[in-house]
Amino acid sequence: MLDKMKGLYKLKKQADELKKKMQLITVEVEEKNIHIVMRGDNNVESISINGEENLDIKRAFNRALKETQKKVAKKFQGDLAGFDFPGM
Repeated sequence: MLDKMKGLYKLKKQADELKKKMQLITVEVEEKNIHIVMRGDNNVESISINGEENLDIKRAFNRALKETQKKVAKKFQGDLAGFDFPGM
């Protein structure tokens, strides 16, 4: 049991490190009068339309993304139970 807990801790630590690295990646996209800045962890940093930042769209997009991630995680949570992770 203790080995499994250590394995889970190690896996969580690796996931946290990966998330930190993903947050450092930035992508900027411009399409006509819309400018979007997004991080590698899929969080929107900014959305500008005609040079004006739109915080409502940014917040709505990030909220929709989080809700989607929660729903997907819940849907597949049972599916991951069958996987045998090394060292666990």
